[in-house]
Amino acid sequence: MTVIRHPSQRVAVFVDVSNLYHSAKHLFSGRVNFEKLLDEAVHERQLVRAFAYVVTTGVDEEQPFWDALTKASFELRMKDLQVFAGGAKKGDWDIGIAMDIIRIAPSVDAIVLATGDGDFVPLVEYVQAHFGVQVEVMAFSGSMASSLKDAADDFTDLGDSKYLMRIPGKSRNSAESASKTTRRAPAREKSKPKARRTRRRATTADQ
Repeated sequence: MTVIRHPSQRVAVFVDVSNLYHSAKHLFSGRVNFEKLLDEAVHERQLVRAFAYVVTTGVDEEQPFWDALTKASFELRMKDLQVFAGGAKKGDWDIGIAMDIIRIAPSVDAIVLATGDGDFVPLVEYVQAHFGVQVEVMAFSGSMASSLKDAADDFTDLGDSKYLMRIPGKSRNSAESASKTTRRAPAREKSKPKARRTRRRATTADQ
């Protein structure tokens, strides 16, 4: 299918915030510029709806982030992080995103799905086949499922610097250095020679 973009095209955008947040953090030690993401997703077309799906842990520091998403013209879909008795945690929006896309697909010409989760491949193929909707995917190529990229009509790599913001005080190099230091740490914990000297002193004292 040829990708078509024109000013009269109606577009709906669906952003899996948690998926993109963690990908940007681990790949680039950065954050996603969601305002730039939305600008590129719409691409001078008619924006019908733009949803950002988030999971909240109840921490006060989250509120400025939610406010920034709202200011960037996203409608927030929020749910609390579930913590089970055994300590397991769950906080995904897969079903919620799928239901919203199926509900809105008949009213738009194109759907932009921002996630790298391969579980959405059947959904992409369904709306393409049943509604004739163009599906465009935005994600980080370094962490996304290749099957999702193959299923999409168009793909935008969010690894481009214009979609990223640096976390204050952090860089990719510093993160790598910290990781190497952590890996070397166990070697410094070995102290067998000291232990042997202590035992020899103890033996002499006993005599």
